[in-house]
Amino acid sequence: MDAIPPMPPYRRGLLPVLLGRLHEPRRFLQVVAGPRQVGKTTLIQQAVAALREEGSWLIRSVSADDVAGNGRDWLRQTWADARTALALGPARRGLLCVDEIQKVDGWSEVVKANWDKDTATGLPLVVVLSGSSRLLLRQGLSESLAGRFELSQLGHWSFAEMRDAFGFSPEQFAWFGGYPGAAALVGDEARFKSYVASAVIEASLSRDIFLLDRVDKPLALRRLFDLAIAYCGQTVSFTKLLPATGAGNTTTLSRYLGLLGQAGLVSGLDKFSARPLATRAAMPTFTPHAMALVTAARPQSLEAARADSALWGRIVESCVGTHLLAQTQATPGASLTYWREGDAEVDYVVSTGDRGLGIEVKSTPVSTAPAGLSEFRRRFPHAATMLVGTDGLDWRDLLTASLPDLLAAAA
Repeated sequence: MDAIPPMPPYRRGLLPVLLGRLHEPRRFLQVVAGPRQVGKTTLIQQAVAALREEGSWLIRSVSADDVAGNGRDWLRQTWADARTALALGPARRGLLCVDEIQKVDGWSEVVKANWDKDTATGLPLVVVLSGSSRLLLRQGLSESLAGRFELSQLGHWSFAEMRDAFGFSPEQFAWFGGYPGAAALVGDEARFKSYVASAVIEASLSRDIFLLDRVDKPLALRRLFDLAIAYCGQTVSFTKLLPATGAGNTTTLSRYLGLLGQAGLVSGLDKFSARPLATRAAMPTFTPHAMALVTAARPQSLEAARADSALWGRIVESCVGTHLLAQTQATPGASLTYWREGDAEVDYVVSTGDRGLGIEVKSTPVSTAPAGLSEFRRRFPHAATMLVGTDGLDWRDLLTASLPDLLAAAA
């Protein structure tokens, strides 16, 4: 396959939002969080470049990635230098950006002390913090900074973004997913998969999740990730996974799956039910956050996968799941689940408040409406249903549809 040609720098939708907040009167710390390799640093660099063009800002942009020794002293000094330069210089406003902030031990206490000091003196220094580990970042935010920050979640790139920035086709997106840094490598799939394995998977596990003290069985978590990716789109009992993971109990596995989801790797969808306790007790359906996490572990090429109808059907179904998961995570009050009763099942159920939408993905033609959708409508008459596949909405079209668009179309 031909490599993806280089494209001009792409500006994601969060950029104008962040710039708008930076131009507002100083109210909150701006925190940009998200999985690895989705462009957080690039986003901040683009914001910095835009502000520099205005010519009225004092800007300090640093990274804690390679800080050695006492990181807290480094952070205090960096902040003090920015404060001094702003107070003594001609600039009307200042911007301090600190990338990979979670790598500074005790960073939240230093940030709180300096932010409160600038607030008390009225210094117009706005601050942007970012980090690859959403887990460690959230820990720090919840410890000391409640009420002082505004969080912006930067997720995996959507199909529309990968198409516009790199010329991806829907089939390429279903196989290679939404990692911009790996887009140029798709012409060499072995190299692409190696990049994803090291720069995304291994980095997320070893540098983010395993740094948490509460992960006392890292091997069990790693095995759970491997199994969740191998069985993506399938519903598997934690009890059946215990012997393969050595986790000890299902509570540990459930917690570890939650950590994998927070790290932007793979989540376990709950079962849709009118009874919340039944939802929590059900087996999860494994859903990846990006398709590259799935294909990196497979020996097939994109061409070979498309030639295997059964495999490609699973890939398409999982790709639809990644899109729906991203949409629901970005929509306040929305959730993504699955539904199953006996032999009747629905792949995905999107819920927003009192509205529900059951979605079944079929990659092969069907002569009648799927039994799962029919039974779902019978049990939940107020919910809408949608068939995605050869006889319904084309899965390629779904990848460009927002959650409101899907709900409106189904209604």
